[in-house]
Amino acid sequence: MQINEAVIDRLVANGIDTVFGIPGKQTLPLNQAIGESDEIEFVVARHETAVTHQAWGYAETSGKIAATFVVPGPGDMNAMNGLKNALNDCTPLIHFAVETEPEIRGGDGIHETPPDTYDNVVKENILVERPAATAAEVDRAVAIAQTPPKGPVRIGIPKNFLKMDVPLTQAREFESAFLESVADEDIAAATDLLADAESPLILAGGGVRASGATDELVSLAEALGAPVVTTYKGKGVIPETHPLAAGVLSGSATQELLDTLGEADAALGVGTDFDAVATRSWTVDVPDRLVHVTLHSEDLGTGYDPTVAVIGDAAEAMRKIESRLGDHDPASGEETAQRLRAARDERIESLLGEETPLTSVQVLRTARETIPQEATVAVDAGGFRVWALNTFEAAGPRKYVNPGSWATMGTGLPSGIGAQLANPEEDVVVLTGDGGLMMCVHELHTAVTADLPITVLVLNNNDYAIITEEAERTYDLDAGVYGWESSPISFTALAESMGMTTRRAETNADLADELSAAIAADEPVLVEVPTNPQEPQASEWMSE
Repeated sequence: MQINEAVIDRLVANGIDTVFGIPGKQTLPLNQAIGESDEIEFVVARHETAVTHQAWGYAETSGKIAATFVVPGPGDMNAMNGLKNALNDCTPLIHFAVETEPEIRGGDGIHETPPDTYDNVVKENILVERPAATAAEVDRAVAIAQTPPKGPVRIGIPKNFLKMDVPLTQAREFESAFLESVADEDIAAATDLLADAESPLILAGGGVRASGATDELVSLAEALGAPVVTTYKGKGVIPETHPLAAGVLSGSATQELLDTLGEADAALGVGTDFDAVATRSWTVDVPDRLVHVTLHSEDLGTGYDPTVAVIGDAAEAMRKIESRLGDHDPASGEETAQRLRAARDERIESLLGEETPLTSVQVLRTARETIPQEATVAVDAGGFRVWALNTFEAAGPRKYVNPGSWATMGTGLPSGIGAQLANPEEDVVVLTGDGGLMMCVHELHTAVTADLPITVLVLNNNDYAIITEEAERTYDLDAGVYGWESSPISFTALAESMGMTTRRAETNADLADELSAAIAADEPVLVEVPTNPQEPQASEWMSE
């Protein structure tokens, strides 16, 4: 079997049926092998940065793994953005790069970059050194990517290997288990600490999603009577309509939420590494009595020293803690969560209304009322996203996808495309701003070409408003310094030029009608809504 065929054979054997990429001369042997298979689909993107974000969105919303193909050098470097995003979010994907031939390496061959360039943006960077090892290395890469803590794995295969027909090392099974069990003594200590608390609180991160531990989280929270605050990446790991859902620790967290977190007499941090973004560089107060459940020992003591450290899977740890609780009298966490939601609503009340252009808060409120709860929502980074973290309710752990601490813009549309391909029977809605969409606008054409029934809602304020506000407030730069009011972009015209159906709304009523019609359509549709560039930014408004 030729090596290009063996690569595709091993992907299929490992349950991977979707590859995102851009064909190049170096990758054509792989594309040839895909074309000869009826078990795997190749999705052609329009830029390599979108390729890895599409695979990220695919995995984030389905729990399944996808693969990516790019050419070396420029393609690989463009893809680094999405690889780092996936690494920070512990999202598994397999990234194939076609490497410079070994005999040319070091001689500045076309697109050549040293393979170790990518070491810091992936969980592991595998360079295939011998043709015969290729199939086994693909299997190893898949196992590493799916071993908790999960992450992206890059596998570089020299171009001249791909068309070789050589005897291959037999594929073998690789273990993808992290720990057999959490330590019973740690579980006992964690349970005693939490059971003794009168006002416990849970801070849940993206590791809960990766572990598939939503049921365990909800059950333990109910048993403790603990309100649940989530991180950026944890948003949705408890459905935000649940009575114990208390909000997101983010730039749009209210002062009331921050105070409640600091005043709790015990906290369980589960599936989070307490990163600097969520904790505002560790300036947010957390209880002195802290249980930290994480897969990675290196996370312990980052910013906060735990009273009890539990190394292991989030689902297993929470199951065992609840089991040891026994007949526990729960605290009044629902009252706390209700109070925090009421405080949030009071803070945003004056930003709701019919005045046009609409505020981001009003658009998000109308969108949430219109988008079906069972739909998957892919959210870009940007000023509106900071509002969305605490004003747009996520329906479940894989129903809301947004970048975590990497916080890169231009992810919304590509991740939505990945989500639609992973969930073909579901409605998928992208929430994006004009700034973020312009960083990946080419992928509108991908959605049209692939005939994906995706809905793209773009909030257009003709400004990098979150940056402009800071520039004006802190650095005395001119009002609207980073806006383009004098040269506005019509996203409806832009999308129509790519063959996409479009709609436009300026009022709440129109937005509800147009968005509803777009979601119901069996085709890709863009809905554009002008928003107010002078609106307050969430991080300032919500903390006053």
